[in-house]
Order: sequence, then structure tokens, then C-alpha cells
Amino acid sequence: MEFNQDDLTGAEVIALISEHLAGMAVHSPPESIHALDLEQLKQPEITFWSAWEQGELVGCGALKELDSLHGELKSMRTASAHLRKGVARRMLQYILEEARRRGYQRVSLETGSMDAFMPARKLYESFGFQYCPPFSDYQEDPNSVFMSLRL
Repeated sequence: MEFNQDDLTGAEVIALISEHLAGMAVHSPPESIHALDLEQLKQPEITFWSAWEQGELVGCGALKELDSLHGELKSMRTASAHLRKGVARRMLQYILEEARRRGYQRVSLETGSMDAFMPARKLYESFGFQYCPPFSDYQEDPNSVFMSLRL
């Protein structure tokens, strides 16, 4: 699997982000959707990667710098045709390696509390993420859970 820092201009990546946002809308009320759109993902504090296998887009993920010691995992998504093939696990490993390289002491994330998000929560738990209170600008929300990993 090849990971590329991505400028979010390719048609495949744009389609995957659209799929990601649509998926969030199916499972979460609008006020509880914290997924970023294309323009938000282009902010300077965010690094976005696309994952490719044999020329095919298989997933994506991003790391937002909250401060010099704390990053936030954003926009983790596996392309529908590649679910349950280990794409998310590999992407998460890659992003956590980058967070360590940057000297972050912690990586946190927000994900949904509904059953549809259980596979994501299980993945994060398997890496050692622990449930935590809201961080950064997040507020308590019954549709969200917050997790953090000390590096």
C-alpha cells in the first residue's frame, strides 16, 4: 500500500470524501457531524493522505495539529470496495507513525456513538485508544465519543 500526501484535487479522492460525508449524514444528525469537507481539509494545520494499491484509491486519513504536542485524527475512510481488507489499520499505523515523528505526545479523535461506528471504535481500541472527555473545541454530545492515545 502506498500513502501519498494529497492535495485533494483528484476525482477519486473528491468522490471518496463525498462518500465519507454522505455516510456521516446517514448515521448522525447534522449538529453531530464533525467530518471535514474538502475546503476544511485543505487548512494548513491538516495533513491529508490518500492510500493506493495497484493504482486504485483504497482509503484516506488526515492528521490535524491541535498544538505542538497534540494531533487529531480526521477523515479516516476506506473505499467501499476495500472494506475489511486492513486498509484502515494500515492507514492508522501510518498516521500514528507520522504523529510520533512530529513529536506529538497524544493523538485524539471523535467518532460516532451509534452502532454503525462500532467497527471504527473497535479498531481504535485495538491500538490502545482510551475513551476520554471532549477535547479541543468539542462539546459533550450523545452522538459522539472521544478517544485519545498517549504516544
